[in-house]
Amino acid sequence: MLKRITPDELIEYLRKHKLWVCGEDGGERADLSYANLRNADLSYVDLSYADLRAANLRNVDLSYADLRNVDLGCADLSCANLGCADLSCANLGCADLRGVNLSYANLRNVDLRGVNLSYANLRNVDLSCANLREANLRGADLRGVKYNELTAFYALACPESGAFIGWKKACDKIVKLEICEDAKRSSATSRKCRCSKAKVLAIENMDGGDSGLSAISSDHDTSFVYTVGEIVEVSDYDDNRWNECSAGIHFFITRDEAVRWGQ
Repeated sequence: MLKRITPDELIEYLRKHKLWVCGEDGGERADLSYANLRNADLSYVDLSYADLRAANLRNVDLSYADLRNVDLGCADLSCANLGCADLSCANLGCADLRGVNLSYANLRNVDLRGVNLSYANLRNVDLSCANLREANLRGADLRGVKYNELTAFYALACPESGAFIGWKKACDKIVKLEICEDAKRSSATSRKCRCSKAKVLAIENMDGGDSGLSAISSDHDTSFVYTVGEIVEVSDYDDNRWNECSAGIHFFITRDEAVRWGQ
């Protein structure tokens, strides 16, 4: 159950936390876990290292706030304003950030695994070294995002151009595909990829042996058949890479990933 925090109590929490951050007498780390802070104005506030787990922060103004190393696990930050906030090394595991404004925020080294960032404003955000595994970025504004080679699951998991080999599971068999050179291809925030067009090279048993099959149906649509030697194509391929489970031929880059899919 959320705990109610009055405006005067919040002021006192912030006063003691500031003393604690500065190492002064009378200071105390702010424990605002499970607090109902909806619509509060926390702009420019120093909340670094504070405990805000599972707090209700809907519509809260946290612009320019210092949120370094803050624990926001499972917090509701939907529609909050985090513009220009410093969230480096913060814990946002399982937090709800639908519609949040994170423009120009610092999200370096942030764990965003499984976070809902759908329709969030991430314009010019720094995602260097952040972990975006299975984060929901559907509809998010990602213009100008900064990332590096250590930003997990932001860059494409598959080659951007040219033909290459992909693998998919269907009816407990492994289908070896050649993703065509002219195929559209994408990945979202997991290792699963999609393409619009592929040639079926082989249908194998899980252990790699020949299945003896020349054709096999898709698990998702039994009318979509993979036939060895033929090219399969999806006419309604979804160009939005962040719609991971949308229209397309789903596959993995490595055979082992396809084998382990669904286990």
